[in-house]
This record gives sequence, structure tokens and C-alpha cells, in this order.
Amino acid sequence: MNYREAMQYIDELRPLGSVMGLDTMRRLCAALGDPQDKLKFVHIAGTNGKGSTLAYISTIMQEAGYRVGRYISPTVKDYRERFQVNGREITQSGLCKYLEPVKAAAERMEAEGDGQPTLFEVETAVAFLYFLDKECDLVVLETGLGGALDATNVVSTTLAAVFASISMDHMDILGESLEEIALAKSGIIKNKCYVISTKQTPEVMKILRQSALLKKGKFLTADISRAKRIRYGVTKQSFDYDKYKDLEISMLGQFQIENAVLAVETVLALIRCGFKVPEEKLRRGLFGAKWPGRFDVIAKRPLFIADGAHNEDAAKKLAESIRFYFTNRKIIYIMGMLQDKEYDKVIRHTSTLASHIITVTPPVKERALPALELAQAAREYHRAVTAADSVQEAVEIAYLLTGKDKDAVIVAFGSLSYLGELMDTVGHRDTIRRDTHGRSEKN
Repeated sequence: MNYREAMQYIDELRPLGSVMGLDTMRRLCAALGDPQDKLKFVHIAGTNGKGSTLAYISTIMQEAGYRVGRYISPTVKDYRERFQVNGREITQSGLCKYLEPVKAAAERMEAEGDGQPTLFEVETAVAFLYFLDKECDLVVLETGLGGALDATNVVSTTLAAVFASISMDHMDILGESLEEIALAKSGIIKNKCYVISTKQTPEVMKILRQSALLKKGKFLTADISRAKRIRYGVTKQSFDYDKYKDLEISMLGQFQIENAVLAVETVLALIRCGFKVPEEKLRRGLFGAKWPGRFDVIAKRPLFIADGAHNEDAAKKLAESIRFYFTNRKIIYIMGMLQDKEYDKVIRHTSTLASHIITVTPPVKERALPALELAQAAREYHRAVTAADSVQEAVEIAYLLTGKDKDAVIVAFGSLSYLGELMDTVGHRDTIRRDTHGRSEKN
């Protein structure tokens, strides 16, 4: 199998969509020798903040000298970002190496009438083989959808079940109330593991505590109210937490303090499990953690922010951060959404802060909301709305709208699926501008 054949096989699996349940995943893993049983996991669930929390935990543990696997979805720029060891994504040849036996096992299962694995199940099995072969000391695993019936939940050797902010999302699958969604996500809790949660709503906290109690887990709350002397900024942010003074992070957004606190509590639980993490390594890991597409500064003149806010809770947090960091500044939006997301609520919570909204169509054939439809929805809340024909056109319009206002800010948000192309477009434009500027100075 070469890389072209590998990507062709992956594309063939995409139309299968998602199938909730673990039976097929268990059979697939069994056919591969159950590689997941030989690994140790930090398993993360939640609606928003999973990725950033994963980045903090894995970077800290890597700094402490451990070989750490990361399994994430969706990705921003490259498909291979899903599979990382110590922050480096799998190579093309590596993907082929581990996909080949998974494909063979999946085809045998289908031929024998034993179920057809979905793309996410195949990817998850590839991740387990890859991390086992690379002898990872720890794997930080992000759920794809929900928890209990998510393919990642085939694992049984979880050291810590971690819960980022839980809110309303995927109601058609997980349930129409917070309690139902929390119950679905609590399914990642394993017998006698540590259970660490950010401060949730009372009904969510009750369910997580009860689930931990049933599994004899040790429940810990990462309470943002215990973070003191919080100092926000556009280049770095800092806070005190319990015995740790002046912890610094480089990721922006008010919500990142909450994610960092959750990561610190998780690392403290891992220390109780026998891992050694000196304070200096914890500090370096926190500050060194990066997560593309989460209130991410991708250009500075003018300031250009990319953020994957695609549901109501994330939109509220994005709006809070814009108000906090960019009060009384001209804000230009670029928005791209999927049809199955609550795009009307996202618009409602963010629209009043923008001077102009530009809409784009994400590159997801079956689920993309056309730019014209999103623009029509946005006009219910805002007068100045433009539908762009492409991401490149949206970027050019945004820059034109900033004019000579040095304090203007462009914020691109919504589906992560278009942010990779947007980042490349902005980076390419920035490179050309710097090169042109440099040549004109020399002349």
C-alpha cells in the first residue's frame, strides 16, 4: 500500500458515516491482537476544550521525559495530524504501514458478515497499533463523539477520565438534555480510575460524580475559582493554582485558563499513578502547549484570529474573549458552518460584535452549509453580510475591510474543516507581503 492508495481507501470509508456502538470496534481490535490493552490512557470527553486540554497534558508529560501518543479529531491542516507521538504526526509511510493490517482485518470482517468498520473505527485501530509499536508510555485520547458508545471507548486501561466543558451538542445522537449528554460522556469512566472534571453545571457534576462512584473512581474537580492572580494577555497569560505560582500559558482566550487548570489537576493525578513530573517540566509543558485553530493568532498586522467555535457554548466563549481582548476595536468576521450545527445560535451570540460578516462554504461535501444560506441567516441579525465564493476571496475581502485601521481584528471561526485552508491562505499572503516589503526597503 502506498500513500495514494491509503488515502483512496480512507475516502472510500467516509460515506459510511458514524455508527455508535462498540461491537464492531471490539471485533476489529481483537483481530489485531487488542493493541489497546497494552497501553495506558488519559481519555478526554467534553463538548468544548478537549483539544486544548489534550495539548496541555501531552506536552507536559512529553517535557517530563515520557513518550506520549496523541489521538485527535478533527484535524486542521493535514489528515495525519490525527496520529502523533511527542507532537510529531505520523509519516506517510507510517500511515501505510499501520493502515494495511487494519484494512485487511476490516475486509475479512465484512466478508465473514461480521460488520463493516467505519472510518473512525479504522482510524482508531490504526492509532492503537501505531502507539504500541512506538512504545508510548502514555496515550492521550480524545473521544470522537460522546463517550460510552464512541469507538475510543474500547479501551479498558484508562488511568484518568477527563471531562472538559459539557454543553448542548449532537443532541440527535447523545440526547436532548444536558443530563443525557453528560450520561453518554460519563461512559469513558473505567473501574478505579481517576475522574477529573472542570467545574460543570450542577446537573452535569451530579451525573459525573455518580458515575465515578459506581466505578469506584477517585473524583477530582478542577475548579477555576481556585485559580488566583489571573493575568490575561495577547502574547501570554498567567495564573496561580494551589501550590503553583505564576504558571504561564501561550494559548489565548479566557477559557484557556480553565483548560490549563484541568490539565494541571490531571497531571497531579498521573503523579499519584507513579509518573514523575517535576514542577519545572510542568511549567515548560504548559507554556509550550499549542493547539491550532483555538483562538489562534495566525497574523499580526492586522491581528487575525482563527477559532473553531461551531456550537452555542463555544460561540458564547468566543464572544466573551472578543469583548475582553478587543473592546472598542473594529471586528471583521469570516464564518463557515456545517448544516447540522446550531449556526443560528452561533450567529446570535457573536453577530453584535462584528462590523462586517463574511461567509464561506466549508469543504465538507455532505454537511457543508452554503455561504449564501449562512449569509441569509446572518442577515437576520446583521446588516453588513457578504457571501464569498472561496476562502481566498473571504480573506481578501476581510483585509480590504480593515482598511488602514491598525487596530482592526479579523476573526475567522466555525467549522475546523476550512480553517486549515484559511491559515495557509493568510500565511502565503503574509509571506508575499513581507517579501515585497523587504525588497522595497532594500531598493
